[in-house]
Order: sequence, then C-alpha cells, then structure tokens
Amino acid sequence: MTAIKITQNDQGSKEMPAELGLWSFVFGDMMIFGLFFFTFTFYRGENPDVFISSQKSLNPIIGVVNTLILLTSSLFVVYAINAIRMQRPKIAKRFFLLAFLCGIGFSIIKITEYSEKIGEGIYPITNDFFMFYFILTGLHLMHVLIGICFLGFLVKICNSPLNKNIKLYESGGIFWHMVDLLWIVLFPLLYLMK
Repeated sequence: MTAIKITQNDQGSKEMPAELGLWSFVFGDMMIFGLFFFTFTFYRGENPDVFISSQKSLNPIIGVVNTLILLTSSLFVVYAINAIRMQRPKIAKRFFLLAFLCGIGFSIIKITEYSEKIGEGIYPITNDFFMFYFILTGLHLMHVLIGICFLGFLVKICNSPLNKNIKLYESGGIFWHMVDLLWIVLFPLLYLMK
C-alpha cells in the first residue's frame, strides 16, 4: 500500500480534507442520529420485553453481511481517494465503482429484508421496536442511496478535468464513511443489543 499525500495550500500549511460545509452537514447529521439512538435506548429501557422479543425476529447474519459490505466499500473509497492523490484516475475509477456496487448490494439486501418483514405482517406500527427499526434503517438507507449517487458521480468524473479537485473526492469519501459509521452503530443497536 502506498502512502497518502497530505493536501497543502499555496502557503504550505495543511488543509482539512473536504469542504467545511460538508463537515457541518456531517456533524449535524450525526447529532440527529445521536438523538434517535438516545430515544431508541430510552424507549427500550421503558419496555425491554417488547424490544428483546421483536429483535429476535431480525436475522443478525443479514446485519453482519451488510456490515462487511459497508466496511469493504469504505476501504475501496480510501483506495480510490489515494489513487486520485497519486494521479491514477483509472485505478480510482475502479475502486469507486467497487464501492458503488457494494452500496447497491447493501441496498438490495436491506430492501429484501424489508420485504420479508412486511411479508410476515411486521410494519412500523407493529410496536415501538419496529417503528424505530423501520425509521432508523430507512433513514440510513436514504443516506446510502445519496452516497451511491455521489459515488456514481465520482466514477463518472475520474477521467475528466474535475479529477484535479481533490476536495470533491474527499467530500464523497467523508460522506460515505459517515454512512458506514452510522451503520456500525445501528447494527448492534438493532440486531445484537440484549
């Protein structure tokens, strides 16, 4: 593996990766999800029997597979951004495409899981656990879909003059890593916590 180059401005000082506005968005988004996680934990403490029995209907293997898919996709994004920094757009394009395909795979698995739950007669109105399950994973899936669009855009521009704008790639990478981090919290919260 090659070393990652540090971005420097014209005066030689180090710059923060990505755009400041994206960092503000990520911080705000994480705060909102943090509030949801706190609310979930509070309601779980109020009615643990319903949450524990409902959780048993989820398949943790699906959660593990989705976790591995997202972790792998984040690794691909790291490799892609490193390739952009090293001015190797063809390699970057391949890694962004692999991350994009991982995002598609995650989405297909999540939609299949929703279909199974609905087929079993489980809806957001079934109980508080499933209300949180559908809301939290649905919001996360929406972020995944936005991230997939962003990754698709990065795949498309790898061989264009825009590939000189490293902050654009870093912004896409940071958003995707945020999506991954949210899942890292959601997975144990919904599938594993006893």
